[in-house]
Amino acid sequence: MRQIILGFTLLFATLLAPFNASAEEEKAASPQYTYYTLSPDITTNYYTQGKRIGYLRLQIDLMVADPDLIKIVEHHSPLIRDAIITIIGQQPEAKIKSLAGREEIRQACLNKANELLIAETRQKVLTELLFTKYLYQ
Repeated sequence: MRQIILGFTLLFATLLAPFNASAEEEKAASPQYTYYTLSPDITTNYYTQGKRIGYLRLQIDLMVADPDLIKIVEHHSPLIRDAIITIIGQQPEAKIKSLAGREEIRQACLNKANELLIAETRQKVLTELLFTKYLYQ
C-alpha cells in the first residue's frame, strides 16, 4: 500500500513539475510594483474667483514597475515636485474642486513627470501617479 501511495506521489510531482516551473517564471516576468511617497506633502495655492487664495494639500505616491527604479525616482523627486506645483498653480478653482478636473490634473502631472524623467534618464520610469490625499480650501 505504501508503495502505491509513494508511486502516485511521484507521478503527480512529475506531472505538476512543468506547472510549478511556469508559475515561477511567470512571477519573475511579472512586474513587481513599488511605491514611492513624495515627502513632505505638497501644499500650494491655486486661482480662485475673487480676492481669497485657495490652498491645496496633496500627498502623492509614485508607482514604478521595478523596485530598482525607486532610486531614480528618489533622486529626481525635487524635479517631479516642482512640475506638480507648477501644474497645480495654473489650474482654475472649478477644476481643482471637481472630480473630473482632479483626474485631468493627475494625468497631466503623470505625463509631465514621465516626460521630464525620459529627458533625464532616457526611460519611462513612472507607471502611475496617485493622489492619496487631496484636500482643498
